[in-house]
Amino acid sequence: MEILRTPDERFVNLPDYNFAPHYAQVAGLRIHYLDEGPPEGEVVLLMHGEPSWSYLYRKMIPVITAAGYRAVALDLVGFGRSDKPALRSDYTYQKHIDWLGGWLQAVGLKDVTLMCQDWGGLLGLRLVAEFPDLFKRVIVANTGLPTGDQPPSQAFLNWQQYSQQTPQFEAGWIVNGAVVNKLSDAVKAAYDAPFPDDSYKAGARQFPLLVPTSPDDPAAHANRQAWRVLAQWQKPFLCAFSDSDPVTAGGDKIFQKLVPGTQGQPHTTIVGAGHFLQEDKGPELAQVIVNFMKQTK
Repeated sequence: MEILRTPDERFVNLPDYNFAPHYAQVAGLRIHYLDEGPPEGEVVLLMHGEPSWSYLYRKMIPVITAAGYRAVALDLVGFGRSDKPALRSDYTYQKHIDWLGGWLQAVGLKDVTLMCQDWGGLLGLRLVAEFPDLFKRVIVANTGLPTGDQPPSQAFLNWQQYSQQTPQFEAGWIVNGAVVNKLSDAVKAAYDAPFPDDSYKAGARQFPLLVPTSPDDPAAHANRQAWRVLAQWQKPFLCAFSDSDPVTAGGDKIFQKLVPGTQGQPHTTIVGAGHFLQEDKGPELAQVIVNFMKQTK
């Protein structure tokens, strides 16, 4: 497998991103993560999606650590400061799960509170199902766990088509198009930082095709198995979706219907936020997480 690694200088002087890098080796790949706050604090695992990276959580980490919690935000393989296999065929749903499972074990996290959005949920919820004893709580925001048994939204299909047909796949431009409060040029450039040129974007290009959209999708069976675990999940499970995301609108109701741990929880709608609600309302979302953790000790 040919592996690309974004030069470190691409990550110098990014706005509001003054965090020390940490790395773990998994299956020959270097996976990057942030690890902020007291080492003995309860762990909040922050999982990003497509085409963002841990930069997405820069506004939330200070709120979480100020409350005494340990904030860990990784970069998925193919994104951020993590290594990037060069071929699109190197990326499958199951490979991402295997890489992340190896990372969880390498870093040694336990009693984890998962905060997941976008592909962070498609992957993070699979981890919850495979390693239930490692997780204490779950917060889902603008995400889902599709099995292909229900048709995807038209907004997702439009995104999937765009992602494959556009000659210019610019992460900063894409994130800017999915927020309510438009990004500065410097912030858009920060989202572009992991991708010096198109050769680094194999994972970003492939991700939209890995979402199960038919019952016979390669990942459909494993996702159904994960739902069977979630259907028995009694630990605290919170929905914090935004009010302005056409791609995942209504997904919170599915979780509240099917996951027992959602019952009686203070589910909330983040007002004035698009798909990337961490950008639009990061501190507010972080406070929701902090309050939830304090209420469910």
